[in-house]
Amino acid sequence: MDDTDAAPHWTPDDFRRYGHAAVEWAARYLETLEDRPVTSDVEPGWVRAQLPASPPDAPEDFAAVLADLDRVVTPALTHWQHPGWFAYFPTGASGPSVLADLISSTLGVQGMLWSTSPAVTELETHVLDWMAELLGLPDRFRSTGAGGGVIQDAASSATLCALIAARWRAAGDGPFDRLRVYASDQAHSSVEKAVRVAGLHPTQLRRIDVDDAYAARPDHLAELMAADAADGLVPALVVANLGTTSSTAIDPVAPMADVAAEHGAWLHVDGAHAGAHLLLPELRWIGEGLDRADSFCMNPHKRLLTNFDCDCFWVADRRPLVAALSVLPEYLRNAATESGAVIDYRDWQIPLGRRFRALKLWFVIRSYGAEGLRRHVRHQTALAQDLAARIAAHPRLELSAPHPLDLVCFHHVDGDEASEALLARLNATGRVFLTHTRLDGRFVLRASVGTQATEARHVDALWALIDALA
Repeated sequence: MDDTDAAPHWTPDDFRRYGHAAVEWAARYLETLEDRPVTSDVEPGWVRAQLPASPPDAPEDFAAVLADLDRVVTPALTHWQHPGWFAYFPTGASGPSVLADLISSTLGVQGMLWSTSPAVTELETHVLDWMAELLGLPDRFRSTGAGGGVIQDAASSATLCALIAARWRAAGDGPFDRLRVYASDQAHSSVEKAVRVAGLHPTQLRRIDVDDAYAARPDHLAELMAADAADGLVPALVVANLGTTSSTAIDPVAPMADVAAEHGAWLHVDGAHAGAHLLLPELRWIGEGLDRADSFCMNPHKRLLTNFDCDCFWVADRRPLVAALSVLPEYLRNAATESGAVIDYRDWQIPLGRRFRALKLWFVIRSYGAEGLRRHVRHQTALAQDLAARIAAHPRLELSAPHPLDLVCFHHVDGDEASEALLARLNATGRVFLTHTRLDGRFVLRASVGTQATEARHVDALWALIDALA
């Protein structure tokens, strides 16, 4: 038998030639990004209408594939890396990170076990210890002790893993009907989703009241937990927000830790977006109380120039997490695992398989250095503070919430209808894209500053639009 019927695989020379073309396309995209509208105006179904009804039978030339990126794909994109992107949350991407993903895909390794690629596991462990040092996290989150870090795809998965570990610590294999979870109504929707996925009923999630700054009230948490305990229920998990999605409210972690400890509940701190600000010594106050937390997460893919997906998740004690998630079939048994001398990250996450995500975080840290990352976060935060000052001085606008970091929430003094109209007019320009939320029932515009490409002149341009259209 010979290889005449083998598929037409690319040779290394093909890969080199087409790879150069793909990188050139990517560089040209970045060069022209500012000239594009931030959002797409295509109608539903437009993309599929541009595509053939059936797949090609014969191989197509790669140049045609790249051409269709311009013809079909980019006209229908919302450009998350655009300098006029002020929506949702900051988005991370940088040259080192993108190239690391290319190399990770080239290697095609599977890091479910230490033995399936030792470098995947050990580099991840080391980089998570680096990140703990950069953020000034407590020693209990380092791999040198009972805890350690792992990279999840997103903070939603980190919250789910925290709940599963807390569930195990509180009830083992069950039943789980007496368990209770606590989070404010400003917490990310992933908390409620985690409750559902983990097999709890939505009514087992208790909502903590918030104060005037939209931060959770420890006194109300204490009331809820005491009442549940008195009823024979088991407080299992408390979720504190290190920056809420709607307004970047900072929950008081330290007093919430006191309340959680009274009932033996797991305290998870969600710093998905705002946690990156711990890089800055002057903002370390937002993490007061982290030394009492059982777990903490933050997303380099939001703020630290690392493209999606990359969530750093640390636990102070890995044993409940591993015990809850470890399933070892015969076909995964190996000498390294049996020795107990290695970490198998399959036991720290929901799926078995895992990508080499640590590579891109390693590339970014080495390419920027700690000081370069601090400069990026500090500069973007300063741009947001400048925008907030301009809004505060405007006669037709008001700030809607405190703005300690890089998110500015504001509204029109004439009410919701005027605020909604202002948002629509801003986004209709195609030059910027903002989103909204509701705080105390009020329609609020959100301006999130943070893409790599956003400079002072882009924030100036945003302000000029706001001033003109308000």
